[in-house]
Amino acid sequence: MKRLFGLWVLFFALSCLVVPAASQAAEVAQGKVIAVDAAAKTLTIEEFDTNISHENPYGRPTGITSVYRTEGALVGIPPEPGDVVRIAYETKGSERIAIRVMNVSKQDLRGK
Repeated sequence: MKRLFGLWVLFFALSCLVVPAASQAAEVAQGKVIAVDAAAKTLTIEEFDTNISHENPYGRPTGITSVYRTEGALVGIPPEPGDVVRIAYETKGSERIAIRVMNVSKQDLRGK
């Protein structure tokens, strides 16, 4: 009986740790880089939708532009205007704070 109670306490403690972490998952955006501002540490993209096809292997352009702060983000291959990137980000107020920036178009060229 004591062992069963201990297992329930352990289960409850672990669930209290896992549930809040799962609710704070990052959002993801993908699109073409329009501008990179190294001084302001921002990245501007034209977002793509999720309709992937042979003609649009990364999705279709939506016409929506978004700015992401990249200070402190993990950046793989540095993006340049025209590259397709995938950004994991968190929203804080009205700002989008990048957590990770993946240069999808250049990774594909390298065969990753």
